[in-house]
Amino acid sequence: MAESHGGAKAPATDAHTEADGGHHGGGFPPFESSTFASQLVSLAIFFVVLYVIVSKLALPKVGGTIEARQNKIEGDLTEAQALKDQSEAALKAYESELAAARARAQAIGNESRDKANAQAEAERKALEEQLAAKLAEAEKTIASTRATAMSNVRSIAADAAGTIVQQLTGVVPDAASVNAAVDASLKG
Repeated sequence: MAESHGGAKAPATDAHTEADGGHHGGGFPPFESSTFASQLVSLAIFFVVLYVIVSKLALPKVGGTIEARQNKIEGDLTEAQALKDQSEAALKAYESELAAARARAQAIGNESRDKANAQAEAERKALEEQLAAKLAEAEKTIASTRATAMSNVRSIAADAAGTIVQQLTGVVPDAASVNAAVDASLKG
C-alpha cells in the first residue's frame, strides 16, 4: 500500500486509475446499460432544475425586457404620431399664412394698379384739357393771322395789279379802280 503525505497509508481500492489506462471493460459510458437508468434519472433531475430556473428566473426577466421594449416602442410610436400631428398642424398654419400673405399681396397690387390707373387717367384728362386750350388758342391765332393775311392779301393784290397794269400799259392806274377790280375778283 502506498503512504500518504501524512504518513498514513492510503486505502487500497480496486478502482482503475489513469495509470492503468482508465478503461473499464465496456465502451462509451453513456451507452453502457448498467449506468443508463441512473443517467436518465440525472437527466430528468437536471431538466426539472433547469426548467424551474428558466421559468422562475430567466423567463420573467426576458418577458419583462420584452414588455419594456414593447412599451418603449409604443411610447416612441405615440410620440412620433404626436410630432407628426404637430408638424401637419404647423404646415397647415404655414399654408394658411402663405395664402393670407398672397391675398394681401394681391390686394395691395390691385390697389396700387387702381391708384396708378386713376392717376394716369387724371393726368391724361388734365393733358387733354391743356391741349384743347392750346388748340383753341392756336385756332384763334390762326384765324386772326388768316384775317390779317387776307387783309394784307387785298392790299398786296391791289399793289401788284397796279404795278402790272403800269408795266403793261405804261400808265399809272387809278387806285379806286384797282381796288374795285381786286374786290370783285376776291368775292367771285
